[in-house]
Amino acid sequence: MTASQDQPTEQAEATEQAETPAGPRIEVLGDASPEQVAALVAVLSGLGGGEDEAPATPPSRWASRERLVRGPVHPSRGGWRASALPR
Repeated sequence: MTASQDQPTEQAEATEQAETPAGPRIEVLGDASPEQVAALVAVLSGLGGGEDEAPATPPSRWASRERLVRGPVHPSRGGWRASALPR
């Protein structure tokens, strides 16, 4: 093979390596069984940071379920306001 024939292969390998994200490297020293390695990977995966969850915002007063339950409306002066306005 000539040098010109090797270049496309080397470039393709370099491109594949560049596109593949480098994951964490775990090196187990000693004689570990496959079950022990699987347990170690499971524990370390569980400890991973993961993605941050967005803080839960309280629902708006208009989307709140408690708004669907109607409270008692007593006949009184201005009592009509209690039937439509949020609590």
